[in-house]
Amino acid sequence: MSYALDSYDTRLLAELQADARLSLAELGRRVHLSQPAVAERVRKLEAAGVITGYRATVNLGALGYGIRALVRVGRTDYARMLELIAQTAEIANAWNITGEDSWMLEIAVTDVAHLDAVVSRLCLLAETSTSIILKTLCEHRVMLPPAGRAPRE
Repeated sequence: MSYALDSYDTRLLAELQADARLSLAELGRRVHLSQPAVAERVRKLEAAGVITGYRATVNLGALGYGIRALVRVGRTDYARMLELIAQTAEIANAWNITGEDSWMLEIAVTDVAHLDAVVSRLCLLAETSTSIILKTLCEHRVMLPPAGRAPRE
C-alpha cells in the first residue's frame, strides 16, 4: 500500500464502510477530529485509491430478483467473455480467477426459467457450474488493514 494509514484513517474507513452517508461533521465527532481535518483525510484516502467510491446497497429481492447464483465458467476467450459480461445485465459481479475455472460470476435472476436462460448463454462460451445462493451470512463486511500491519500514529 503506497498510502500509510494511521489510526484516524482506519477509524474513518470503518465508519464510512458502515455508513457512507455520514456527514463530515458526524465523522469528525466519531473519530475526534475537526470537520476540515476529516475532509482532508477523506480526500487523501480517495486520491490514494484506498476509497474507490460510494454507493447504495440494494436488496435484489425487493427489485424482483428472487434468485442469486454463483456461476463458475471454464476457460474461454477473454475478449468474448468481457463482451458477454458487458451485455448481460443479470451479472452483478464478475471475477477472473485462477484454478480449474477462469471466471466466477454472481448473477441475479427472477426465477428458475430466467436462471436457465442466463446460464444457457454462458454455456455457449464454456462449461459452467451453477450454485444457487440460499442465504447470505456475510456481505459488505467492514475491512481494515491486516492485523499484522499496525497503522502509524
